[in-house]
Amino acid sequence: MPEFQYDLLKTDGLARRGQIHTAHGVIETPAFMPVGTVGSVKGLRSAEVKGLGADIILGNTYHLLLRPGHKKVEALGGLQKFMSWDGPILTDSGGFQVYSLGKIREMTEEGVTFRSHLNGEKHFVGPEESTAIQHSLNATITMVLDECTEFPITETRAGQSAALSLRWAKRSRDAFKKREGYGQFGIVQGGPYLPLRKDNAAGLQDIGFEGYAIGSMMLGEPVEKFEEIVGGVCEVLPENKPRYVMGIGYPSDLIRAVALGADMFDCVLPTRNARNGTLFTSTGTMMIKQKRYELDERPIDKNCTCDTCKNYSRAYLRHLYKAGEPLAVSLLTHHNLHFYMNLMKTLREAIEAGTFKAVAADLLGRVR
Repeated sequence: MPEFQYDLLKTDGLARRGQIHTAHGVIETPAFMPVGTVGSVKGLRSAEVKGLGADIILGNTYHLLLRPGHKKVEALGGLQKFMSWDGPILTDSGGFQVYSLGKIREMTEEGVTFRSHLNGEKHFVGPEESTAIQHSLNATITMVLDECTEFPITETRAGQSAALSLRWAKRSRDAFKKREGYGQFGIVQGGPYLPLRKDNAAGLQDIGFEGYAIGSMMLGEPVEKFEEIVGGVCEVLPENKPRYVMGIGYPSDLIRAVALGADMFDCVLPTRNARNGTLFTSTGTMMIKQKRYELDERPIDKNCTCDTCKNYSRAYLRHLYKAGEPLAVSLLTHHNLHFYMNLMKTLREAIEAGTFKAVAADLLGRVR
């Protein structure tokens, strides 16, 4: 079984082209990870997601803990076998979902006690429990438990939270069972305060992880602050380890983050927006439910080569969406994920060719 390893193949400015070698295959970076919250990328079969070019998908520890239960997934052979996906899987720690529960959770030094949004049942998850759950799921990449912070936030509160997350990171690392080809990522916290972020990144590197993530981003901060934090943190992270910006985002966010030296991304936007009838195209976004597409025989995007654009008109897709047909979700999700996968492929090729700056500028002038 291969070691978990990041190979930096080419740089163009700060943008990086690399490969992550894992127990379940190679991840070509920059990479976007489709979100399979409860063991499925909504609307698509695993084989379709693979066919769109995804090397890795993301599963959600919180949701899989509640349903069907991590021990059941483990008994059924792990998440890969359970969902018929033979590639790498990254599982988040559940920190963001717990953060979003607000009033129905209580956080202490030991961990988080919360009530299930499904049935009100009480659960406790600390760093050790989160790590054990992810082991049961057979996550290729395990995330440490952290506290996701709000925005805006005071520097004092951000510092206290970052310190707690660092202590939890150490406990998560101590609980992590090292296996060939598997890795664990630390998560850099510190809110919108770059000195706090850099101190937190240094603390995580002292612990030592196979990769590093930047958490609590795109929660309302302006683009300039986003770029300051992502660029400043990437600057102090190891060159020989993957860098993951969590929970972003729009195509423009991904392009900017790649330009700053980030490697991995995830977001529900392409799948959630598809369910809402919002589509990403080479010239921006479109809402398929609008009446102006009622008799439009053109594809969603004339520059797109996905199966949806090859075979179906805007008029037909609008009809399916308005009628509430399940096929609409599948076809629209297929298109949006194809757009994201193709964007990553375009950025990888641009870095290889040494044309990243020009390609990124052109894309940022057209896409959202």
